[in-house]
Amino acid sequence: MATQTRGATADRPEQPTPKKKRTSPATFYRQVVAELRKVIWPTRKELVTYTTVALIFVLIMVGLVSGLDFLFSQGILKVFGSG
Repeated sequence: MATQTRGATADRPEQPTPKKKRTSPATFYRQVVAELRKVIWPTRKELVTYTTVALIFVLIMVGLVSGLDFLFSQGILKVFGSG
């Protein structure tokens, strides 16, 4: 069988998985807040820079896809005629 193993791990009996205790909503909220405090948030300048780069990239990609669409549509019209 594919699930069989050899060696020391094969001799060990399987251990039951421990049951996980559910946390209360208050504990969950405290854990979320604690994790968010660990996050290194970008400064305003970094955020503006990242946003600008993302918008410029999107505009370049829109232009590229639009240009290719136009070229392909013109090529198809030349090959098959326009009606």
